[in-house]
Amino acid sequence: MRAAVVIDWLGPEGLEVQDVPSPPLGDGEVRIRVRAAGVNFADVLMSRGEYQVKPPRPFAPGLEVAGEVMELGTGVSELSIGQRVMAILHHGGFAEEAVTGADGVFPIPDAMSFEIAAGFAVVYGTAQMGLMLKAGLTAGETVLVHGAAGGVGLAAVEVAKAAGCRVIATAGGAAKLAVAAEHGADAGIDYSTEDVRERTKQLTDGVGADVVFDPVGGDVFDASLRATRQGGRILVVGFASGRVPQIPANILLVKNIQAIGFYWGAHRVLDPALMRQSFAALFDWFEAGKLHPHISETHDLAAAPQALAALVERRATGKVVLTP
Repeated sequence: MRAAVVIDWLGPEGLEVQDVPSPPLGDGEVRIRVRAAGVNFADVLMSRGEYQVKPPRPFAPGLEVAGEVMELGTGVSELSIGQRVMAILHHGGFAEEAVTGADGVFPIPDAMSFEIAAGFAVVYGTAQMGLMLKAGLTAGETVLVHGAAGGVGLAAVEVAKAAGCRVIATAGGAAKLAVAAEHGADAGIDYSTEDVRERTKQLTDGVGADVVFDPVGGDVFDASLRATRQGGRILVVGFASGRVPQIPANILLVKNIQAIGFYWGAHRVLDPALMRQSFAALFDWFEAGKLHPHISETHDLAAAPQALAALVERRATGKVVLTP
């Protein structure tokens, strides 16, 4: 099979497309013919050797795929050959075939394309489980979403709107804020030219946001501490800015703020039933027309370096997808 593989820790530009052996199939595992693979910033880190997991080289990055079931390992009975599915991987998605445990494979709605499904699991799973199940979002609350034109940020905008909330989106530039508005954001803040704290206060009559969804970190997180209302919640999702913020405990104390750390991928092991519950709710919303996943770029497998570069350079909105 063809795969875009990491040979050395050279980053995205070092990916090479090679013919490699198909991965072996073990007990409890599923082989999938990959029709589309989602591209995530974690793949960039993995290609540099900076991710928390360093697979033995050569290996293919890629944490999420969609396609058809090709083969079932011993003990797998809940899936069938030819079934349309999306899957969560530890790595290996940038290839024509992928193998993963059956616990990470989910049948998709008939109306969902492979391209949409490939970019659905990580961002919508993070947004729905984080906001609804970890932050306890309720209808009528105001949600401040950072990086709102990116994959997980845009998903958070849609999830918050589907939950009946008001959304204030932040992003760098008018074009990205326009994308967030198209997907339901009620107001926008350009954090390249505006003060996030002051604009949030203005947009909430001085009260602040009930919930902050933050995949950015850095200066944006620092501003969020002061843009959150008394008793509010900040969901820490990632650090796309490159700086991991340090949280002053006195601010949490004085404002009664909850800072909630949330690593979605860990729940495949920590609480797989919760993950399936989350996807069931998301698929219901998708079929009801409440979610409109946005794919800004689609690339052939050979263009994997360019696909990852779109994330590094922050020019992508929504998801970037490879189609092996």
